[in-house]
Amino acid sequence: MKKILILFAHPAFQKSRINKTLMEATKDMEGVTINNLYEKYPDFFIDVPAEQKLLTDHDIIIWHHPFYWYSAPALIKEWMDLVLQHGFAYGTHGRALEGKWAMSCISTGGSKEVYSAEGKNHFTVNEFLVPFNQSANLCRMKYLPPFVVHRSHTLQSEQLKKYANDYRAMIELLRDSKINPEILNSTEYINEIIEQNA
Repeated sequence: MKKILILFAHPAFQKSRINKTLMEATKDMEGVTINNLYEKYPDFFIDVPAEQKLLTDHDIIIWHHPFYWYSAPALIKEWMDLVLQHGFAYGTHGRALEGKWAMSCISTGGSKEVYSAEGKNHFTVNEFLVPFNQSANLCRMKYLPPFVVHRSHTLQSEQLKKYANDYRAMIELLRDSKINPEILNSTEYINEIIEQNA
């Protein structure tokens, strides 16, 4: 069984229906650790050794956050700047994360159609996530397709429940090594694999 670390960052968690629902669906899962960064570091003073130990103790890392300005909330960037140190995460001797898997889980108010060359955002979600992809590559990690929640502000209760069930199912499949890595290479969103396995 793989150990999964969810690095959760939402500066306005009390206002988020979808992220509350996703976190509720995963809080009791065996082998899953939820690291709520804004709850843990409201002052942004990150305990780097503690965060690095969490990383080394887990096999799969999920950056889970709302899609703020086509990226992540500020604490995620601060965490990456401080925790993914040269000599630890990358560089000639920085091999602590080598072979681990990483991915993003994001929620966005926009539809999938607006995230395209023809849409008003001009780029796909995966194109906006290239910095996360390349950061994982630099750390010698395998970056998986993201889990994406579109139209987060207008989702009805049944849709929220489906996303929560899919997120939990995805984590179970990853934890129990039931996803073929080869399939991931040709998948835009990991959500698609969950639907195929439903």
